[in-house]
Amino acid sequence: MQNAESSEEAISGINIAPFVDVILVLLIIFMATAPLIQRRELKINVPQASNTSPKATATIRVVFDENKNLYLEENKIAPEELSRQMEIMVKADPFLHVALLADQAVPYGEVVSILDIVRGAGVKKLALEVKGKAKPQP
Repeated sequence: MQNAESSEEAISGINIAPFVDVILVLLIIFMATAPLIQRRELKINVPQASNTSPKATATIRVVFDENKNLYLEENKIAPEELSRQMEIMVKADPFLHVALLADQAVPYGEVVSILDIVRGAGVKKLALEVKGKAKPQP
């Protein structure tokens, strides 16, 4: 009887594996939702399109709002400075992806001038970002 009691030892350590699993899942959730939270800062009323596809790669965002202010990501920038910044970014990454978000109230000609600045800086992968329209339910 003595041997049976002495072979059973009290558990003195805490198993932290489940805790680590939970923390890793939370970290992944926060990493996945962080870009979505950041995008809510600038309110741009982009046009809607019926046929849209989600972006597969990370992009640099150029925003042209209804007051004709130009932003590179969240930083306000002049058109001349945009050209210089784009050239620097293209030299660092020749396959740079750029998305232009232009408010639908901005005249088409002015949007084309911003497109021309970005293309002139050497950007080959350029997209116009639009909102998807809600498809009618059958």
